Amino acid sequence: MTRLAIDQLTLWITAAAREHSHDLASHLEERTGASRRASLAALRRLVDANWLSRSGSERRPLYGPGLLRQVARSYTLHGLQEDIPWQRDFAPNFDLPPHVARMIQHGFTELVNNAADHSGGSSVTVSLRQTPSHAQLLVSDDGCGVFDKICSAFDIANAQHAMLELSKGRLTSQPEMHTGRGLFFSSQLADVFDIHANGTAFQRRAWESGGWQPGRPLPRQGSSIYMSISLDTKRTLDQVLGAWSLDGSGIEFDHTTIDLSLLAGPGQPLDSRAQARRVAARLPMFKRAEINFDGVVDVGHGFTDELFRVFAKAHQEVELLPTHMTPRIAALVKSAQNAG
Repeated sequence: MTRLAIDQLTLWITAAAREHSHDLASHLEERTGASRRASLAALRRLVDANWLSRSGSERRPLYGPGLLRQVARSYTLHGLQEDIPWQRDFAPNFDLPPHVARMIQHGFTELVNNAADHSGGSSVTVSLRQTPSHAQLLVSDDGCGVFDKICSAFDIANAQHAMLELSKGRLTSQPEMHTGRGLFFSSQLADVFDIHANGTAFQRRAWESGGWQPGRPLPRQGSSIYMSISLDTKRTLDQVLGAWSLDGSGIEFDHTTIDLSLLAGPGQPLDSRAQARRVAARLPMFKRAEINFDGVVDVGHGFTDELFRVFAKAHQEVELLPTHMTPRIAALVKSAQNAG
C-alpha cells in the first residue's frame, strides 16, 4: 500500500474537507491516485493529528476541518486582485477570532498587493496556517526582492539602510498609487514578523524593545514575508492604527519610531553626521519621531549634534523623542538639545 505524505496533504486538506465533507475519501483517491485503503488510512492519520474532524457513522463519515488548518495557493501576479483569493480561497476555511481574522485579512491583502504592484515578479505563493494558538501567514514572490527594490528606487547603499527606511513607514516607490502603510502596519499587527529577500533577513518581535534585528535569511530569491499572530492577543487593527496617530484616531500616520540598531552593527558606535542624516531622512513627513537607542553602546558628538540640534532647529515641527538611552548617551543628547 502506498503511504500518502501527510505534510503534502495538509497544504490542501482543510479546503477539501469543507468542500467534500461527505465524500472526502473518494476525493482523496481521485486527487492523489491512491487506493481506497491508502486514502482511508491517510484520513485516520489526519484525524489523529487534528487536521480533520470526523463525525457521522462508520459507513457514512462526515469530515470537517480540524484544530489545525492550512491553505497554500500560488497565483499569477499579472492582473491579480488580492481581495478575491482572500474571499474565495482562504477566509471560508478558517475559524479565527474576529479581531484576529481582521488583522490577518489586512496583512494578507496588503502583502499580496505589494507583491503584485512592486515585486516585478510573475507569481506569488500564499500559505495561511491556523494552529490552536496562532495564525501564521507566509507570502512569497519571485520578484526582485524588497531591499533591492528600495535601494534602486531611493539610491540607498545597502539592505540594512533600506530596512531603516522601511521601518520608518510611509515609504513607497509609487506615491501616486500607495501611501507606504501596508508593510509597516502589517509588521505592527504581528507578534512575529520576518522579511526575507535575496539572502538578507530582518525580524521584529512584538515583545522586544529593540525593534528590528537581523535574521537568518531563507535560501531563495525574491521576497518572503512571514507574520504570526497569537489567537488570544488583545491587539486589534484599530488599536495598532491609532498607536501611530498622534490624536489616536488612526486616520493620520504622523508618528514613527527609528531603531538605531539598524544603522550600525552590534557593539558599534554611531559617530558621524552622515549617520544622523540617514536617521533624519523623511522625518519631516511626521510630527513625532521616537529615536530608539536600544542596543546602541555609544554615540559621538557629531551624531547627536546633527540630529538633536541641526535637524531639530531646522524642523521644529517634528518632535524628536529619544528613548532607551544609557546615561552617557542621554547626557550627549541633552547637551546637543541645549546648544540649540
